[in-house]
Amino acid sequence: MRLFRGAQDRRQAKELQDQLELIESGLMEHLRFASPVADAPARYLMDAGGKRIRPMLTLLTSELGDGPNELVRRAAQAVEMTHLASLYHDDVMDDAKLRRGVPAAQTVWSNSVAILAGDLLFARASSLVSGMGEEAILLQARTFERLCLGQLHETVGPQEGDEPIAHYVQVLADKTGALIAAAARMGAMFGRAPSEYADPVMEYGERIGVAFQLIDDVIDLSPKKEQTGKRAGTDLRAGVATLPYLLLQRRAGASASDAGLLARIDAGAAAIADGADPGLLDPEVEALRAHEVTRETETTAKRWAEEAKQSLEPLPKSSVKRALERMADSIVNREG
Repeated sequence: MRLFRGAQDRRQAKELQDQLELIESGLMEHLRFASPVADAPARYLMDAGGKRIRPMLTLLTSELGDGPNELVRRAAQAVEMTHLASLYHDDVMDDAKLRRGVPAAQTVWSNSVAILAGDLLFARASSLVSGMGEEAILLQARTFERLCLGQLHETVGPQEGDEPIAHYVQVLADKTGALIAAAARMGAMFGRAPSEYADPVMEYGERIGVAFQLIDDVIDLSPKKEQTGKRAGTDLRAGVATLPYLLLQRRAGASASDAGLLARIDAGAAAIADGADPGLLDPEVEALRAHEVTRETETTAKRWAEEAKQSLEPLPKSSVKRALERMADSIVNREG
């Protein structure tokens, strides 16, 4: 993400990059356990890379106050470890084969080892936060609760009386938005920013989290495999209900062609689950990518990003505010 422009902004970007490197090296130390049996799986997804959006956001919001310090870096590390831990568990529950371009942890070791690796990271993140004060401990606990609720609601699906799209968006807010929101709030908190900035940056974080996941639904249908790192329509072939699918489902009652496409997608996903070649859904993936519902999903993602930027209204004009606005734009304009 190119969040800074101009000479002064570029100097600030260099300072933040230096801070990110400190966070990265600290993460490697925190992911060292007493047993070498634990070290390899616990570091596996960390070594696979990642965008590090959450640590960057923590650093950025700390600049609304005095800037990065040891507590800011520790908060960023705790949030990133919590995120990594959730990925181990998600991949087991989703029976994912790949993560960040490498085989998912449970395919390298086992479900049990992957779950325990995630648990170790959750424990280490909690240990980091435990010395940072009651407010931080409570924020970490509430965020962890929302992560679990989001995963539970995704697993069991909408219940009787739930509107499927509203249910889906709430899952995104809990599973992704909550932790990004916590990253933003911790940066402001430990950077000693004015207290009135805490709620706006937290709202901003949650909204860019939802926007991030919605644009992922669009990217999932992209044919540009070299950018997405996976086959187009991976979620569709796995029977995952993304927003384009849910929007198609909502339209199916009023359109025979939409109902037909929906039926073919459902039948294809069921056949793939029974062992059929995933390529049998190629025509339906292409049809959904070209469908208006995918453009509507992209528009919805951009609306969430715009609302995220609007939540920053209480912040003074500054290079930090401009960088946060650019981060929101970058999230929904990315192609992978």
